[in-house]
Amino acid sequence: MRKIFVLILFFTICISNFNIAYSISPDVFIQSTVNRASKVLSENISKEEKINQLKEIARETVDIRGVGFYSLGSARKKLNNEQKNIYSNLFENYFLKSFASRLAEYTNPEIDVKDKQILNDNYTIVNSILVATNDRPEIKIDWRVYTKNPDNPLIRDLIIEGLSLARTQKEEFASILNSNDGNINALFKTFEEFSNK
Repeated sequence: MRKIFVLILFFTICISNFNIAYSISPDVFIQSTVNRASKVLSENISKEEKINQLKEIARETVDIRGVGFYSLGSARKKLNNEQKNIYSNLFENYFLKSFASRLAEYTNPEIDVKDKQILNDNYTIVNSILVATNDRPEIKIDWRVYTKNPDNPLIRDLIIEGLSLARTQKEEFASILNSNDGNINALFKTFEEFSNK
C-alpha cells in the first residue's frame, strides 16, 4: 500500500511539473515577446528582413483572427462563411503590414513589464512601459492577453497611454462601412490598397 501511495505521489509531482514547464504566465509571455522584437530591431539587417521577422513574431503571439473579428464589430454577423474567410485573409495581411512596418521604425526599443492584473480566467492585463530616451518620453503600454489556453497565451489588444488600438481600429472600420452603406467590399478594397502599397 505504501509503494502505491509513493507511486501516486511521484506521478502527481511529475504531472504538476510538466504543466508548469509548458505554461507561461502572461507577464513572462509579454516580456519574452518584446525581448524577441527588440533583438530583431537591434540587428544589423535590412528593414525588409526586420519586417519579415516581426511578422513571424506577430503570427505566433497575436490572436490576429480574434482581433480582426472584434474590429469588425456587429458587421461580422452579416457575413457568410465565404466573406468571413476573405475578411480573415485580407485582415491578416493588413494587420501584419501595419504592425511590422510601424515597429520597424524603432531602434532597439526597451520595454519593461511592471505588473499584471488578472481580470478573469480568459483575460489578463499586463502593464509595461516603453523606456524614455532623449528623443521620446516614457510611454505606458498595457497588453490585453487572452489566457483561455494557459499554454498558449495570445495578445488581443495594446492600450497605449489609455488608448485601445483594437477599439480605434473598430471605429475606423465602422466609419468605412457606414460611408459605404455597410458594403463589406469597401473594407476589402481598403485592405487590398493598403497591403499593395
